[in-house]
Amino acid sequence: MSDICKNWTQWLAQTRFSHMDEVQIQQTFNWLFAVRDIVITKANIQKGDKIIDIGCGTGLLSFGIIEKFKDDVEIIFSDKFKDCLDECKKLLAQCQSPNRAEFLQSDCLDIKLPPKSVDKALTRSVLVHIVDKQKAINEIYRILKKGGTYSAFEPIIKSNTRYHELTTPDEITDWQAFKEAEDDFMTDINDPLTNFDAQSLAQNLDTAGFSDGDIDVQDTPSSYIATKESIAKWFESAPSPDRPTSKERFLKYFSEDKVNNYILEVQKALDKKMICVSSKTVFIRATK
Repeated sequence: MSDICKNWTQWLAQTRFSHMDEVQIQQTFNWLFAVRDIVITKANIQKGDKIIDIGCGTGLLSFGIIEKFKDDVEIIFSDKFKDCLDECKKLLAQCQSPNRAEFLQSDCLDIKLPPKSVDKALTRSVLVHIVDKQKAINEIYRILKKGGTYSAFEPIIKSNTRYHELTTPDEITDWQAFKEAEDDFMTDINDPLTNFDAQSLAQNLDTAGFSDGDIDVQDTPSSYIATKESIAKWFESAPSPDRPTSKERFLKYFSEDKVNNYILEVQKALDKKMICVSSKTVFIRATK
């Protein structure tokens, strides 16, 4: 685990935004709220539903449901990590809205619920942190009632713009070697961040038994001015508490001096320039 990021609540509140300026952070929060609303809408929640928010983190989906449905539904905050549930309990205590909520500390690979026990299951950026996505989706299928809905959002990180796409061989020493290293770790089948795409998720849903799995793929472009400081944070920020930073990934291929020089050359090449990056995301909706 990176020293930068000690636990999930810290990562969710601080580390994941550490490479952004204030404008980018606000834009990201606006985007997160939009994602939340789409996931909730696709779940087609009805009065009386029992809903589980799997890998709830700090409760983005759950609190969105509580805000919209009050105590017309039951909500289960579920997460593997106690620090996340503790944070949600604190936030829930501050809510003025009536609610019917419970908390479940449970790994999504082994959800501590009986079969056919919930009407709706929701996740947001959860599968991206799980190596065995099939097992997780099988568990979600198991706990859903017949006719129940799974609604989710996932970033397809392997499709993100890569460093070598923002630079040229004349700007970077051993550009080709760094390109090959980056392509290698961005397609690592043992890395949960990069071992899937929209097609593999669709296959996971079919294999689990979902009758009408729908994968809505979206391209998300953005442009901003890069700075030496923000570029340094690209390499230093952990993508999650249990995954290596970009710098640590490159250190598996090159010496520290060589990686440090690479970062300096990327900073020199991109400092104060407008860069355009893109990523793919998917919204999932499936019925048991």
